[in-house]
Amino acid sequence: MSRKNLGTKADSVGAAQSRPTLRTVAAEAGVAVTTVSRALADDPRIAESTRKRIAEIASQLGYVPNRAAQRLRTGRTRVISLLLNPRHEFLSFTSEFLGGMYEGLSGTGYAINITADSLGDDRLETIRNIRRHSLADAIVFTRTECFDDRARYLLEHDFPFVTHGRTDFMTPHPFVDFDNEAFVRMGIARLVEKGRKHICVVMPNEKYTFGQHLRFGARQAATVHGMRVTIPEDVDLDSEPDEIAATLRALHAGSDAPDGYVCVGEVSALITLAFLSDMGLTQGADVDVVAKRASPISNHFRPRIETIDEDLRATGRAMAKVLLGRMSGVPVEDLQVLLQPEGPFAISS
Repeated sequence: MSRKNLGTKADSVGAAQSRPTLRTVAAEAGVAVTTVSRALADDPRIAESTRKRIAEIASQLGYVPNRAAQRLRTGRTRVISLLLNPRHEFLSFTSEFLGGMYEGLSGTGYAINITADSLGDDRLETIRNIRRHSLADAIVFTRTECFDDRARYLLEHDFPFVTHGRTDFMTPHPFVDFDNEAFVRMGIARLVEKGRKHICVVMPNEKYTFGQHLRFGARQAATVHGMRVTIPEDVDLDSEPDEIAATLRALHAGSDAPDGYVCVGEVSALITLAFLSDMGLTQGADVDVVAKRASPISNHFRPRIETIDEDLRATGRAMAKVLLGRMSGVPVEDLQVLLQPEGPFAISS
């Protein structure tokens, strides 16, 4: 081994030896190591003034908790596993949703581990691995199904989790969801106000619970307003953009073409606006579009359209709050959040 390598190794050993520990903080604070451990865990048995003083000393010394040691001592990882599918109806889903979760978990000591949730794979196997190998203290997942095997499995094993979306299980579980029934009713009602009589909605796959909610809301609105709603059967939100555009063009080849569109996300809104432009149809004259807005990116759609808001950052914050409540023993009935749509709004210039 070269002298250079030996020096590097010695430096790293020296750094490890000089790294502040619980004992270092305890010696500086003049308290027991157990007191420091409890204070940094925000244990209410330790006086608030003592907790603040110890936290300040730890910060000044540059103390960083050793997660491996914590896991051996407590059996907890201080990790939350977030399962996200790579494709989504919102371009901004990950940044807004994850940003909200980070805000909600700030100061708790929890880290977020993101795992890909491929919609075509065995979605349960990932959940099994996380629980069996103790890779996280809790799990967050999206795109719930009516009778989701992942929720069933975690309920059976009493493993903390929260879903973005509901299920149809009789056994209650923590969730944060958006009222998609109300969203699609609002969108259709607004298009009816504009004089539209035939409205098209590209839906999620009907196996997803929010797909069922959207379909139910659309049928309700069609009955109430006495107008026609078309739901293309050959494509869904996860279809390739070119396939969705081709399906919409085919609808306009018929004698009863839609004159209004409700778009469930930013992606479908972009596809719809592009296809309408390609066909020479004018938004606000030949057709009208109302879309779900999840981030400021929708402000830059051209031509401008009306939107109904789903605040994904607020969703992420709510997910974090619900999950922390689940892990601290809050009753499940108090851990079910249904967020309401806001709008419709005209996109500002």
